[in-house]
Amino acid sequence: MSRPHLPLRVCVLGSTGSVGANTLDVIARHPGRFEVFALTGASRVDELAAQCVQWKPRFAAMPDEARARVLRDRLAQAGLRTEVLAGADALEQLAAHPEVDAVMAAIVGAAGLAACLAAAKAGKRLLLANKEALVVGGELFMNAVKQGGATLLPIDSEHSAIFQCLPEDRSTWASRIDHILLTASGGPFRGRDPSTLRDVTPDQACAHPNWVMGRKISVDSATMMNKALEVIEARWLFALQPEQIRVVIHPQSIIHSMVVCRDNSVLAQLGTPDMRVPIAYGLSFPQRIESGASQLDFTSLSALSFHPPDHALYPGLALAWEALRAAPGSTAVLNAANEEAVAAFLAGTIRFDQIHTVNAGTIEAVVPASDSAASLPGLLELDDRARRQAQQLVRGLPR
Repeated sequence: MSRPHLPLRVCVLGSTGSVGANTLDVIARHPGRFEVFALTGASRVDELAAQCVQWKPRFAAMPDEARARVLRDRLAQAGLRTEVLAGADALEQLAAHPEVDAVMAAIVGAAGLAACLAAAKAGKRLLLANKEALVVGGELFMNAVKQGGATLLPIDSEHSAIFQCLPEDRSTWASRIDHILLTASGGPFRGRDPSTLRDVTPDQACAHPNWVMGRKISVDSATMMNKALEVIEARWLFALQPEQIRVVIHPQSIIHSMVVCRDNSVLAQLGTPDMRVPIAYGLSFPQRIESGASQLDFTSLSALSFHPPDHALYPGLALAWEALRAAPGSTAVLNAANEEAVAAFLAGTIRFDQIHTVNAGTIEAVVPASDSAASLPGLLELDDRARRQAQQLVRGLPR
């Protein structure tokens, strides 16, 4: 459990990504309030080395021994005593370390699930930017949070917005909520003719109009699969039924999401599109600290607009509700298929419009066993099955 005194010792899983870098930016604004205890990266050795030189963490970790060896050499040359660990087990070890108070879970994809589970079981303050932990883990992950006594704080801007609109007493949520509205910018292809999507390039798909993000999540925003995953995440975070979660296109990304209460009052959280706001709230909860984001100037705001999503333009969005209503584990299948399909698109192996073909085909072909979602090994085996099926579909698609 978190210690009652400062500084709060923070482990940043995925520190070289956009969320990790923004986390360190917020921490830098509050000297003495936080201590960077551990940093982990996937492949950017130079960037992680630079972060270690700046923050001098007790630990750093890379996914394999080869990269870890390079990092050790860099840090030794800089005269640092940071201990460098290697392998997936290292992430779990650091996430559950007894001296860690808060874990920023910013690893992209299903690869972050095991470390998130470790942090949850260890009772940490868990800042969840890795939506796949809930998309894949679902009930297993939420049970770990409950049993470990962890404090789960959503970092996705939409889920943070919902969380900020609700009282701290979670036992009252069910009696207050009629439904929630997750807002979506619509990505770079909002309003585009769906028949032209076959010609989209990776660079075009990654050019988000409002947010600066990594390439994988940027593609997910262009297909609206990020919103499909967020629907699944919201189902578990807020204990909602699938029909209580709705999506609305809001191009300006000023209202980050809304709660429609049982009396039809609507609670909304507004702000500039800057990930440092939910990060700062997660780090300081239940207090609020300066984030570095600019303030909204309501006198200069243009009109705020809303409209329903175009399912011909975003066919993958409906897969969220389909997977939620299917056998337990189906959301893990959808996530694995999407990771493989996006990787294939970014590699130039399939067209943009074929991402949905792979996702829908994988969900249809891979039926989870009855106990797949009950354990981490079962989920990992299901994840592997889904990836192999998605890869087979990728190989069979025409260009």
